[in-house]
Amino acid sequence: MNRLKVTEKIIITKVRRGLKWADVAAKVGLSKEWVTAACLGQMTLTNEQAAVVGELFDLAEEERQWLTVVPYKGSLPTSIPTDPLIYRFYELINVYGTTFKELIQEEFGDGIMSAIDFKMDLTREPDPNGDRVKITMSGKFLPYKTY
Repeated sequence: MNRLKVTEKIIITKVRRGLKWADVAAKVGLSKEWVTAACLGQMTLTNEQAAVVGELFDLAEEERQWLTVVPYKGSLPTSIPTDPLIYRFYELINVYGTTFKELIQEEFGDGIMSAIDFKMDLTREPDPNGDRVKITMSGKFLPYKTY
């Protein structure tokens, strides 16, 4: 048993039961974005959170324990993604990455946006020309320090 096998079991059970990530998140008591990342093997759950997820996905005790282990982060199988949806985010960074960098550094100074102290919200935005995906990301600014 390993973290990847637990993730695969979660996905299989989710599909088989017709579960929605938002419903899983509501049971855990955290955002759908964070809980989805955790269930996909990218975040560390507490014992209590792992118990809830374990109950929802029929995980054995050993499988639940894997949810509490700090994962190796990075979920893409290749350095350049081939999945069309994920590739669009790669493309977005290729096109706008330097713009993000310039504007963040102009506003905040030399530093980075944290992916650790981070929040994300994904919602559907109705539009008469076709619904839009709205993603709001908020990360703490971390200035580079001199020493």
